[in-house]
Amino acid sequence: MIENAPRARYIMVGGFLGAGKTTAIGQLARFVSDHGLRVGLISNDQSSGLVDTAVFRSQGFPVAEIAGGCFCCRFHSLLEAANQLTEQTKPDIIIGEPVGSCTDLVATVSYPLRRIYGDRYTTAALSVLVDPLRCARILGLEPGRSFSPKVSYVYRKQLQEAGMIIVNKCDLLTDVQRDALVAALRREFAQAEILCGSALRGDGLDDWFERLLHDDANESPTMELDYKRYAEGEALLGWLNCTVDVDADTAFSADDLLLELMRSIAQRLQSGGDEIAHLKMTLESPDALTGLSAVSLVQSDAQPHLRESLPDSVRSGQLIINLRAEADPDGLREAVEESLHACATSRGDVRLRVEHMENFRPGEPNPTHRVTVDA
Repeated sequence: MIENAPRARYIMVGGFLGAGKTTAIGQLARFVSDHGLRVGLISNDQSSGLVDTAVFRSQGFPVAEIAGGCFCCRFHSLLEAANQLTEQTKPDIIIGEPVGSCTDLVATVSYPLRRIYGDRYTTAALSVLVDPLRCARILGLEPGRSFSPKVSYVYRKQLQEAGMIIVNKCDLLTDVQRDALVAALRREFAQAEILCGSALRGDGLDDWFERLLHDDANESPTMELDYKRYAEGEALLGWLNCTVDVDADTAFSADDLLLELMRSIAQRLQSGGDEIAHLKMTLESPDALTGLSAVSLVQSDAQPHLRESLPDSVRSGQLIINLRAEADPDGLREAVEESLHACATSRGDVRLRVEHMENFRPGEPNPTHRVTVDA
């Protein structure tokens, strides 16, 4: 238990797109609050208009958002966000959620915080979450669609630098599948502790959370990384963020609207052979007293998952769409625009007006600091 700590503790929870970081961080933030500690969250993305920020705020947590680049390339923005949270709520614990396509976080974020700003922060070991089916496919344990070699390179590098690898969504695995995945991770990424749990159900997380609160990160040799290959892998990913104003003449189910829209987008991308890394949406409405509707899809051949539900019917709201896929960004925009039109047409009295949409490929990573430690 950390009491009256003179320095804030910085916890970074990484993992590839769709691993369940946002759900896990929500659970961690509640755990921290239940232990009498103040918490602040920092969300991060290549662009603005984040589903994650909306989800964190709906859960009542103070949150700052860093857009336009990852923590490593926006290091000074990370410090400004931490200072902003400190001024507002004086958190004992700051939890950062980096961009899901980012790696080399230990050398470019954790080590600089420790070496340059050690008088302000203590740092926990980097945790990297994995979606078990995605991970099993990349490690060759399960058949099915996956990413190209350059994108898989970024995925594996995230695991290589982890202090702890958290196999998330274990409720979806048989014991045999879980044991095989854990054994494969231990063979290939021996530097990391392997833990298992389910962020959605809240199972098996307490040991991980206790380690984050109490155990400081060890200083290990800096991971070797081919930045050219890393940049090429990130550049294969298409990015789309979209904000839509929704209104209707008659009340409708926000959950049903999001699920219909998500299935339409996924079907269009799957028919074109594109692999979805993560598609997530929220709908907040002034007609609802609290909460929001949130749906998520983590693979092209998976089923949408309703993460948060609005039980009451609504007549208006703001819809946020975040889509990341190994696909051409223009194709993502086309799929979203066609799906919005099809959804509005099928429902008749629901109007979907795009307020903001941007689609792009991530730029080449250029970290502010990179602290290297020799073997």
